[in-house]
Amino acid sequence: MKFGKVGQLTLVSAIALLVATLFTACGTLNVGFLFVPTNKQTPGQIEVYEVDSESGSLRTIPTSPFPSGGRDPIAEAVDSNYKNLYVVNQDDNNIVQFGIGTDGKLYPQATVNTPGSFPLALALNSTHTFLYAVDTLAPIAGCTLTNPCPGNVFVCPINSDGSLGTPVNNTKQCLLSYPLQLSPTDTTTVLTPTALSILSDDSTLYVTAYNQANKKGYIFPFTINGDGSLSALNGGNPLNAGSQPAAMANDSSAQTLYVADQAANQIYSYTVQSSGTPLALKAAIGTGGQPTSLALLDDKFLYVTNSADSNVTAYSVSSGNMTNIATYASDVNPIAITVDPRKVGFLYTVNFLGSSLSGYKINPDDGTLINTQRTPYASSVQPTAITGIPHNGTTTK
Repeated sequence: MKFGKVGQLTLVSAIALLVATLFTACGTLNVGFLFVPTNKQTPGQIEVYEVDSESGSLRTIPTSPFPSGGRDPIAEAVDSNYKNLYVVNQDDNNIVQFGIGTDGKLYPQATVNTPGSFPLALALNSTHTFLYAVDTLAPIAGCTLTNPCPGNVFVCPINSDGSLGTPVNNTKQCLLSYPLQLSPTDTTTVLTPTALSILSDDSTLYVTAYNQANKKGYIFPFTINGDGSLSALNGGNPLNAGSQPAAMANDSSAQTLYVADQAANQIYSYTVQSSGTPLALKAAIGTGGQPTSLALLDDKFLYVTNSADSNVTAYSVSSGNMTNIATYASDVNPIAITVDPRKVGFLYTVNFLGSSLSGYKINPDDGTLINTQRTPYASSVQPTAITGIPHNGTTTK
């Protein structure tokens, strides 16, 4: 059969369309999935985005968003085998486990209630055997928002099926809970927790908190024992940490800890001593207005969201030493940040009041940023957090 020019063009176009369709269907351009809770609706929602490996642009998967299983989803974490997503619903005092499909879809599996009230942050150890989280109010009788008490950090064992908690009276519960007190005997000073971080070697857990009455911030260091329980370091006394520490990040060598102070507009760096206790390393370095989250890339570059200024500041870092690179505009009110799931060189912020995500491509040589295509990307109303997994559950260097 012989085709004329029009027929040849039609055939070429059809073949090109077929190849493009197959290329997209195979997911070869998808570097991973991002999970973004949003808290305006009841129940809350979780948006799921595909990350394009060439441009860094985002698009929601066809079935997104998914219900979060409660009100006000505010924090999340993914286990290290990329099979489960855990979401904190603050107003329902629960943590919901979701199974993650190979296509990024979410499937609710189980729910566990937290020991106290108003949970707000969580982290998993690298072997996905224990989940650690904090409650704003400890499980103390009569403790309410109008009659507050200190917060607490608690431990949930992760079972072989990814569910949380120990079976007690036909329900699974998180039984180990530790109050956040100025001293082992001080049960009256109200400290509000803000964040937690686990060192990369799973040896130590840090919890930040502050006293709203006098604007003093603290770091609580805990040794993580083999059974998942915690032992307070520094005699059970917290370390001073500015005015209102709001976010933490630590390097892959488990030797340096970075802390953002939301009230003082600064970042502090600490050397992690052999005991696990952090030691202040250098003078604080300034940020923009109200820094709220931190992201490290390859222990070389540190990025901070400045929520009041609607921008991101980039720093080069080395063993806790920080040098300002530049500041880049985002959409309105960025409050969370992450590097792309495979760390190929994209950065994303969650913009609470902008109801969007901002995307950037990272220059691997100097850490500078340029906008990704079509940024910002729309989300459901009031996104609060961000985490992700690499496509097909595998990582590349």
